[in-house]
Amino acid sequence: MQADEVLDCKGDVCPMPILKTKKAIGKLSPGQVLLMHSTDPGSHNDLISWCERTGNKLVQREEKDGVFSYYVEKK
Repeated sequence: MQADEVLDCKGDVCPMPILKTKKAIGKLSPGQVLLMHSTDPGSHNDLISWCERTGNKLVQREEKDGVFSYYVEKK
């Protein structure tokens, strides 16, 4: 999947990954995709909840070597 912007939240813990994601998504145009990397295992549930509240779409999730990668499409 192709991302329009990449956000590195590795090492950050709740709520920072979501706060940084919100700020980064705000700079994108509708339909663009943000790739967010996180090492916080709780970021998955937090991101799902945030997407449901905001209408943004979690398009894809990957995990490799303790790094979670999320592709979020701006509504």
